[in-house]
Amino acid sequence: METLNHIKPRIAFAGAGWIGRNRMHAAKESGLAEIVMISDPAAECLEAAGRIAPKAILVPSFDAAVNDPSVDAIVIATPSALHMQQAVQAFENGKAVFCQKPLGRNATEVKTLIEAALKANKLLGADFSYRYTTAFKKIHEIIQSGELGKIYAIDLVFHNAYGPGKQWFYELELSGGGCVLDLGIHLVDLMLYALDFPEVQLVTSELYAKGIPVKGTNKVEDFADVLLHIENDISVQLSCSWNLQAGCEAIIKASFYGTDGGVSLQNINGSFYDFTALRYNGTKSEIIAQPPDPWGGRALVNWIKQLSAGDQFDTAAFNFLKSAQVLDRIYERQ
Repeated sequence: METLNHIKPRIAFAGAGWIGRNRMHAAKESGLAEIVMISDPAAECLEAAGRIAPKAILVPSFDAAVNDPSVDAIVIATPSALHMQQAVQAFENGKAVFCQKPLGRNATEVKTLIEAALKANKLLGADFSYRYTTAFKKIHEIIQSGELGKIYAIDLVFHNAYGPGKQWFYELELSGGGCVLDLGIHLVDLMLYALDFPEVQLVTSELYAKGIPVKGTNKVEDFADVLLHIENDISVQLSCSWNLQAGCEAIIKASFYGTDGGVSLQNINGSFYDFTALRYNGTKSEIIAQPPDPWGGRALVNWIKQLSAGDQFDTAAFNFLKSAQVLDRIYERQ
C-alpha cells in the first residue's frame, strides 16, 4: 500500500468560512496533519483562517491549492455547487479529499465524484459529523447488538429556527435543494448507517416554502415531510425545516423503536451541539450519554488518521451514493 513520504499528511483547505475554520481548528488540535495552504476568494476569510494556521500559504484560488505538488489532500468546505467539480479536480491531481456534505447537488454528481476517487485510488471522506457524536455511537452499538428486537419504526427530526445566511442556499441551481439537502441529509445518513444501508423501497414526500408546495418548481423548500418504507418492514418518518416557529433554536432527534425497546439521540435545550442518548424500556427511560462532547471535528480527524495510515480508496464511499439516491427520490428526481 502506498504511504506518504513524510510523517504528517500535508493538507490544503478550500473554503475558509465558518465551517471550514471550525474543521481547521480540529485538524490543528489533533496534531496529526500539517495545514500547508488555505484557499478562499474572500480576503477576510483568509485572514481569519491564517490566524488558525499561521504557517499556511494563503491563496484566493482553488487551482493554486489543487495544483501544488506538495499538497497530499484537500478539505473542501466551499458552496455545494462547487463540491463535485473541485473534488474531481483534486482526485485528478492525485489528492485525497474530505468534503463537506452534500458531496454533490444530486446523485449523479455524487456518483461522478465517487468514480473519480475510485479511478485515482484516493481516500474520500465526507463530513457526516453526527455519526461521531458520543450519543449516536451509544445508540448505534445498541442497534447493532440486536437487543431492540425487530426495529419497525424510526422518527427523524431536524428543525432549525434559522435559515442559512448565504443567498446561494435559496437558489436551486446552486444549492440543489433546501432544508432536506442541508439538514435532512444528516438524518438519512444516520438512519441508513445505523441499519447497515438497507434497501429503501418506497419514498413519499411533501415539500413547502412558506407554506406553499414547491415540488417540481425552481424554489427550494423550507419544510419537508417525508415517509420512507425500507426493507424488513420498517417505517421511517422524516421532518425537517428552516425557520420553523418551534420555540427554540433547534429540534434534532433520531429515534429507533423495536419490539424490545427503543433508543433516541436528542439535542438538549435547543442546542445545535449538545446531545443526549436515551434508552427506552416500556415507560422507563435511561440516559446513556450526555454532554459535554466536542464532536464537531471527529469525522475529519478520523479521515486524517486513515490518510496517515496510507489508506487509499475505501469501498465504504459507495454508501454516500445511497444517501444521495434517497434524497433524489425525496425530490422526485428519479
